[in-house]
Amino acid sequence: MPISSHCNRDEPIQHSEEEFYDGLFIKSYRQISKGEGEGESEKMRRREKTDPKIERLIKDLKRISMENSVPLWKDIAKRLEKPRRHYAEVNLSKINRYSAADDMVVVPGKVLSTGTIEKPVTVAALGFSKKASEKIGSHGKCMSIEELMEANPKGSGVKIIV
Repeated sequence: MPISSHCNRDEPIQHSEEEFYDGLFIKSYRQISKGEGEGESEKMRRREKTDPKIERLIKDLKRISMENSVPLWKDIAKRLEKPRRHYAEVNLSKINRYSAADDMVVVPGKVLSTGTIEKPVTVAALGFSKKASEKIGSHGKCMSIEELMEANPKGSGVKIIV
């Protein structure tokens, strides 16, 4: 049973736990920083997005998904809820490999310029590198995820590439 002994709230709290192990009582101490313990879970808390544009996009994707019963937009929203370091970074060579002519492709992340694109493809993403947007613009079309969502709320014929 944890026992807390603290005088000043600014100092770390020491918890002592007694365990019975192999015929001996073992006392172990662990320090808990201010705010931890005492009713709060020791699990990591969920961080909110700091970019209001992304937060608004996630909210709109979920709303459109519910209104039109389209799981595609909900899937993209879930991918965008993850930390930014887990967003997709897709090269043009991968888009060229997995898409056919006149396909609509959505990338829940950034499109990079490695490779070439030889087909007219519509690509929607959070961001494009400068060279990638130039290469796609010569054969197809670049757009934001918001624009694709407004143009195709049913999500028909859209591929997700990660």
